[in-house]
Amino acid sequence: MDNIQSTYKNSMALLTDFYEITMAYGFWKNEMHQQKAAFNLFFRNNPFSGGFSIACGLEYVVDFLNHFSFTDSDIDYLASLNGNDGKPLFEKGFLDYLQHMTFECDVEAIPEGTIVFPNEPLIKVKGPLLQCQLIESALLNFINFQTLIATKAARISIAAKGDPVMEFGLRRAQGIDGSLSASRASFIGGCAGTSNVLAGKKFNIPVLGTHAHSWVQAFEDELKAFDAFANTLPNNTIFLVDTYNTPRGIDKAIEITKKMETRGHKINGIRLDSGDLAYFSQLARGKLREAGLSHVKIVASNDLDEHLVASLKDQEAEIDSWGIGTKLVTAYDQPALGGVYKLSAIENKNGEWENRIKLSEQSIKINIPGLQQVKRFYKDGKMAGDMIFDERTDLSGTVRMIDPADPTRSKKLNKEELTCEDLLKPVFCKGQCVYEKESIQKLQERTSAQLNLLDKTIKRFANPHRYPVGLEEGLYQRRLDLILKYKQESE
Repeated sequence: MDNIQSTYKNSMALLTDFYEITMAYGFWKNEMHQQKAAFNLFFRNNPFSGGFSIACGLEYVVDFLNHFSFTDSDIDYLASLNGNDGKPLFEKGFLDYLQHMTFECDVEAIPEGTIVFPNEPLIKVKGPLLQCQLIESALLNFINFQTLIATKAARISIAAKGDPVMEFGLRRAQGIDGSLSASRASFIGGCAGTSNVLAGKKFNIPVLGTHAHSWVQAFEDELKAFDAFANTLPNNTIFLVDTYNTPRGIDKAIEITKKMETRGHKINGIRLDSGDLAYFSQLARGKLREAGLSHVKIVASNDLDEHLVASLKDQEAEIDSWGIGTKLVTAYDQPALGGVYKLSAIENKNGEWENRIKLSEQSIKINIPGLQQVKRFYKDGKMAGDMIFDERTDLSGTVRMIDPADPTRSKKLNKEELTCEDLLKPVFCKGQCVYEKESIQKLQERTSAQLNLLDKTIKRFANPHRYPVGLEEGLYQRRLDLILKYKQESE
């Protein structure tokens, strides 16, 4: 598979917000740049008012960090930046440091295709403060968008109840990588393929498609258009039947399909792209059965999302597969995940880790301190709860976790009665990649397997049940102590 470097043919180190560079300069000036720090990337709410999310985008992160360096051109650009006094913004010594810097951080991450929940660290970065800070914006860019799209695709796949879902969003996506990364994340989330040929090449995703209305319009009449298309691609034909009149289009598609069958070719299906999809699909299915063509598939498109797909399923629409474009790749109706990247611990001069916390007038914005890990518990083959804990904590025996937003909600977890696993896995060790790349098909399989472990009440779209996620009670208390300490100091 190609990587993001090959797409853009440039260094990606400047894919960052300006304040990351100015903070890095400040750390360097104050001789703090090599001080060890720990950051966590997480989100605060599941998107689409849902009960779960699908982690996605890690491979972009790995590729970015594997090639993380400042080129001569990057340094020349930074050297050209001036302050409000007209003088260079950055000292030459700092720019020399950046130019010769090598990535040294430890990185752990939850594998792509894993179900995740609010407040859980999807990525933990530990290493020199300057480096941890510089990579923030890019990591958020990669993880926020792809996690959002993979989650949307998973929701649509749930609504389709096993029917193939095709991603058709290239023309409506936000820019080039908005389309490529959306195609990738959509496949991981459960789509059967994409219309985006470049994404098919780059990510080894099946490419799928039919023809446009312009094909039909280019011919004298619809029958000739269908005949020409079937003879052009006799082994890959789906007729778009609603250019002029859908019932007549279905009849003409059936006429050409029967003609092709006499020549030994099987037509794949017909596509409906407008009107009452439930009615027209039932009409089409009846006509196809009557013609002895029950094997011909009916594909539906037209601004669909999980709610419309679920509605059509409830109406017993005779639809075999679904083409989803705009509302998938633009994550309608939530344009961003809102993931954040927060400092949670810093190493002092004695080599000891000190917890850090950010306070806010909004309780949801108060982060979790410490060197975090997530332990997932299973009972009777289902996910039973996730506990965020500090990796320095002894978790032998029974443990108790507490909801960070509601201390009256707690849960005891007996490790001898439940099976469990730590979700964050090593990705980089002292700057060296230890991540074993997985095929995109493997990532899609993980998503499917994970969704099967999740109770159906959590997967429903309306008022989903809340999956239990909490802080290990010791971490909960340390967080509370820090909140009280800093609030008292600020009074």
